Amino acid sequence: MTIFEALRESHDKQRRLLELLVETEGDSDGRDELFKRVKEELENHAGAEERALYMPMMEHDMTQEKARHSVAEHHEIDELIEALETTDYSSPGWLASAKKLQHLVTHHLDEEEQEVFQLAGRAFDDATKANLAEAYLQDMQDREAG
Repeated sequence: MTIFEALRESHDKQRRLLELLVETEGDSDGRDELFKRVKEELENHAGAEERALYMPMMEHDMTQEKARHSVAEHHEIDELIEALETTDYSSPGWLASAKKLQHLVTHHLDEEEQEVFQLAGRAFDDATKANLAEAYLQDMQDREAG
């Protein structure tokens, strides 16, 4: 397995969770549970991805700028999650912010899959791609056990 295959699995999970989240209503247990799952998945993924993919990308001139851009997007996503945490689930603004989060994350994932992965794919050899996948999966496991 390569780093890109490992990351795509988490990306697909994020898309599914966000689709479910924006279908929830009001101050419900379902909304609370899904939001916590989304937050945990996004935080774990971003942290592990930054260590396993973006730090190595920063070491290459060809991929450095793209890596910095993606890390900046992770921070935007974090800020939106924080805003959602401080908004009451029953507030009309909550769903609007959740949809904004879905849009932001989906755009970010699409950009990674269509641009970042191709660029990094040229920068790393096959052994590196496999080693980075192992590092990412181990990091995710550690965070989830956390």
